[in-house]
Amino acid sequence: MSSSALGNEPQNTTQPSTHPPTHPAPAPSKMALGAWTALLVLLGAELLNILDQSVVLTALPAIQESTGAGPAALQWLTTGYSLPVAVGLITGGRLGDLYGRRRMLLVGTVVFTTASLLCGLAAGPGVLIAARLLQGVGVALMIPQVLATLHVTFEGQNRSKAFGLYGAVLSLANVLGPVMGGLLTEADLFGLSWRPIFLVNVPVGLAVIFVGRKFIPESTVKKADRLDLTGMALSALAIVLIIFPLTEGHLHHWPLWCFAMLAAGLLALGVFLHHQQRKQNNEPLVPLSLFRGRQFPGGTAAQLMQGLLCGLFFMTWTLYLQRGLGMSPFHAALAFVLLSLGELAGATIAAKSAGRFARRLPQAGALITIAAMAAYGLQAAGGQAEVTLLAMTAPVVLIGFGLGMVGGPLADLSLAKVPHEDAGAASGLFNTAMHLGIALGTALTALAFFATTGGSSDAGLNRDAFLTVLWWVGSLLALMWALMFCLPKQADNQTD
Repeated sequence: MSSSALGNEPQNTTQPSTHPPTHPAPAPSKMALGAWTALLVLLGAELLNILDQSVVLTALPAIQESTGAGPAALQWLTTGYSLPVAVGLITGGRLGDLYGRRRMLLVGTVVFTTASLLCGLAAGPGVLIAARLLQGVGVALMIPQVLATLHVTFEGQNRSKAFGLYGAVLSLANVLGPVMGGLLTEADLFGLSWRPIFLVNVPVGLAVIFVGRKFIPESTVKKADRLDLTGMALSALAIVLIIFPLTEGHLHHWPLWCFAMLAAGLLALGVFLHHQQRKQNNEPLVPLSLFRGRQFPGGTAAQLMQGLLCGLFFMTWTLYLQRGLGMSPFHAALAFVLLSLGELAGATIAAKSAGRFARRLPQAGALITIAAMAAYGLQAAGGQAEVTLLAMTAPVVLIGFGLGMVGGPLADLSLAKVPHEDAGAASGLFNTAMHLGIALGTALTALAFFATTGGSSDAGLNRDAFLTVLWWVGSLLALMWALMFCLPKQADNQTD
């Protein structure tokens, strides 16, 4: 199916057309069906990524018992997935620009599906960790193509609706992941224990491959003589040197090697930027022209703040619920479900608005979240016994509702003015900002939370530490709200 079948200009030509794009006139219902099918496949690929990040968490005890994995191995079941994702997103996005976004999406899905099968068949922790690393490689190829293809395939209100649904899928996956992990492990289907949490990816991945090959339009503008291999190596090195110590540092009490790696990472980042500046006229990995305006860099910075506050809030919230309030893991999971349902409602509002409110919608979401965080903080400061799951329902749902209004519109508005030939690179950078932010937020827990608790399970200490975290999170939300002034104030009036 060609992109023109969706009512957009073709993207697989090497020379720009001097004539306005022509639109074929198929039956409206057929065109709508093709567009919706392509959208569902793209969202299905994104769903696979988000689910696989969270579905493993509730299965970790069963995995440890079954495979004999130690604490370090359990940690690498999550780190081994997220690290290659963070490292490969920029390169994966550029590969889509150069060699075809549909092609890279399908290649990544093949890698991810194969790795999921290997995870489900793994007999020991070593094979399982290696398969998780391979899953991360597949995701790094898949995910940049989702946002990039949405950007170049849909126009006007259709694009805003597509990005709104993208935000809703993120919220839905946050609910489904832990629930699916617990249910599939508890069900012990065919005596397989935790293995179905990975094996379920296989039929979904195959559906994405076969349906996507038919319905997702191919889009590429540039034809690459050669890829910027030096840029790839430098970007990967810089991200590893920055992400790895941020992820591992708090577990090892911040030894000297963490700070040495961070310094080396910043140096590698400087070398990478200098290299990219020299390569701007010769197929760079990152087109620096993306940063000439304020819309994309401002939106990417806001995305970094969102990742940072998520990395800081969700980890410490779990500890507050269970240690500060004495909740069981099940009741703590219900609190997450409440927040995710609120997030889903906010994302649904964003999808139905179809971009009519431009930056005002995500900014309103940030303000709602700040107000709900303040109410939740006052409730937590008022005493321990009164804060039950029922009592916290209103502020928790509102926190999720506000966050749900941010995700989809922020991605849509940040990428709106990106040239189609650079959509993959921009998508890779935008996604990398989120992963880097989560790593930074996780590292910040040492200062904002553990400096107060010292790892103690004392309820009062955990409550006081969480109240400190809420001040940090509120400040990050305010900064994110300010950065969104870089986004357009008026809605794009382009019709579909």
